[in-house]
Order: sequence, then C-alpha cells, then structure tokens
Amino acid sequence: MAGKKYVEAAKKIDREKRYPLEEAIGIVAGNKVAKFDETVEIAVRLGVDPRQADQNVRGTVVLPHGTGTVARVLVIAKGEKEREAKDAGADFVGGDEIVKRIQEENWLDFDRVIATPDMMAQVGRIGKILGPRGLMPNPKVGTVTFDVAKAVGEIKAGKVDYRVDKAGVVHARIGKLSFGPEKLADNARTLLAAIIRSKPASAKGNYVKSVALSSTMGPGIRIDPAAASKVVAQAA
Repeated sequence: MAGKKYVEAAKKIDREKRYPLEEAIGIVAGNKVAKFDETVEIAVRLGVDPRQADQNVRGTVVLPHGTGTVARVLVIAKGEKEREAKDAGADFVGGDEIVKRIQEENWLDFDRVIATPDMMAQVGRIGKILGPRGLMPNPKVGTVTFDVAKAVGEIKAGKVDYRVDKAGVVHARIGKLSFGPEKLADNARTLLAAIIRSKPASAKGNYVKSVALSSTMGPGIRIDPAAASKVVAQAA
C-alpha cells in the first residue's frame, strides 16, 4: 500500500500529460518522499529492436554534475599499470589474485571494473560472475584500456554507462534530489544528448518514443519526448 507522502506527491502529477523536461524535473525535485537523499532516474524507450546487433544502443557519458554516488572501482592489471591505477584513485587493484578471489569467494564489493587488454584472458574466467551484474569490462565503453588512470578518473567524476534492455528501454541515474532542478536538468540533457547521438543508422521511424522521470520512492512523470529532443538539440 502506498504511503501518504507518495499519495500526496502523485496527486500533483497529471497522468495523462506529457511534461516539458524542466517542468518534470522541477516536480520531481519538489516531491521529496523519503527521508534519505533519493536518486533520480530516467527511463527512455527507444524505437529500436535490441535483438538486432546493429540496434543494440550502448555508450557512456560523463554527467556534468556526477551521479551523487562515488563508484567503487576495481582495476585488474599488472606491473606498472597497477601503480597507475592506485595513483588514480582506484579502490581495488590487482591481477591474478583478484580474479581468483572473485572466482572462489564470489567477492563483489565494487561497482565498476576496469581491465587492461593483457588481462582479459584471465577476466574471461569470471565472465559468468561479472556479466549478469553488468560489471564485465568492455572496450566499447572504455573499461578495457591501458589508460587506466583516465578510465578511473572518468568513472570517479560521474561517468555512467547506458544500454538499451530487451524491452528497448534505457534506464540511468541522473543524480540526487539534493542536486536541485538546475543540475538535474543539466545531467538529463547531457544523457539524452548522448542517447540521441547513439541512434543506429538502421533505426527507422520515431527514435525516442517515450521518456519518464522518477525518484527512488516517488511517482513517475512522463515527459514529452519531442520537446525533450528539441531541448537537447538546442543545447548542442
């Protein structure tokens, strides 16, 4: 059963309306439901078929104001690259011993994984553990690289991955309620711009079909996809 605060927040939202991006963010920012600092999330339904390899939208973007959460970063490397990772601020660094720990202990006290290309054969042994959790390093999103310092720095600065799911929807965090409307709007526009730039050449028809915004404990708000795309284009 929904709580009183949720019910009150829901009353302020017209379920039939498609709100302008800034107005929707303002409503979400003003509808604090929980006592903790809620995360604000965006869901973008795309006009793609994720079953087709050439329409599997995926990418990364550094949000201008971060996500409000500092990710715990694991770097799997050896030699000089281990030192570089530690100097860059990685939370955990190691080689074969780290792979063995994950494999034998199912250790997963980290949020992102970076690996150097020469360690990917070893990382492959734990692919069945990392993959389902979205933690497997991938060169397409910059987490398989010899430039570990840059990769760590970007993630710590608020770099987020986005990827369309089987239903054709991209889910991503754009910050915390404490950011306020202006910073949340900046982050939302940056993310939407990245998703729009990732439009596959083979995608036909309307690309951004719907956009919705919500906080962790709050009701969702539907955003006018055409207006959101226009705002992003004007800001580009």
